[in-house]
Amino acid sequence: MELRPLVMCFALCVVYAFSKPTIEKKDRVHHDDPLSNRDHEDAENFDYDHEAFLGQDEAKTFDQLTPEESKERLGMLVEHIDEDKDGYVSVEEMRKWIKHSQKRWIYDDVDRQWKGHDHNGDGLVSWEEYKNATYGYILDDPDPEDGFSYRQMISRDERRFKMSDLDADLKANKEEFTAFLHPEEYDHMKDIVVLETMEDIDKNGDGFIDLEEYIASAEPEWWVRTEREQFTEFRDTNKDGRMDKEETKDWILPSDYDHAEAEAKHLVYESDNDKDGKLTKAEIVEKYDLFVGSQATDFGEALARHDEF
Repeated sequence: MELRPLVMCFALCVVYAFSKPTIEKKDRVHHDDPLSNRDHEDAENFDYDHEAFLGQDEAKTFDQLTPEESKERLGMLVEHIDEDKDGYVSVEEMRKWIKHSQKRWIYDDVDRQWKGHDHNGDGLVSWEEYKNATYGYILDDPDPEDGFSYRQMISRDERRFKMSDLDADLKANKEEFTAFLHPEEYDHMKDIVVLETMEDIDKNGDGFIDLEEYIASAEPEWWVRTEREQFTEFRDTNKDGRMDKEETKDWILPSDYDHAEAEAKHLVYESDNDKDGKLTKAEIVEKYDLFVGSQATDFGEALARHDEF
């Protein structure tokens, strides 16, 4: 028995599994994660707001700071949040910042992958750099009998890369590379997420997802019954027995309640002393205990808990 096809098969699986994140079928539906697992009870504490504004890990860092250090760092953050540099933080700027804080793990993943793809160090990842880093040695010695359609994988990656490449120069900056690796996070990439999902599930290639394709990998039996009902009652909205592009989009990219926008409005409302609908740096820093923690706020909460006993 010749081992070479098996080695190539294994190598391709490793390359594809670790080079490019995909939306697995079991994780098809993309919902916004909660901003915090804490209860949002401002009368008790601002723990929810701290984690929503900073992210869980960064909130813990602020908890170790003195009030003076906490205010100073918060003031520096405000300068980043104020994107248009007009001296005010709008609700939209606050919403975008909260979104960024909550998705910091995505940016960490992009930073990790960036180092392995920007080979010439020019601050961009070209399509050629990505293709060579991901598939290079396989392309140098392709084996058409290995049973894997890696050329189809390359074509699919190239299509997604071009969709994320807004200036169409076949070179991705950090933001474009992020959209390529995590397309479900970007509005302009949603069509490619839907297309790739349909290609994965639509086994007969008719451009639709029928009931049998929808439940093809469903198990156990009780889950199959539930999913059949979901398909019939909720997924197939026009009742033609199959899901088209729009129905698939409504399934995997539902219009969720925007937790970040709600929290942004809450933070602005609670800190907006002059009620002009936007925040100055001074207004934010004055209300620092709402936005961030510190040793002082932790001490205050400890006293409150002590008084309960």
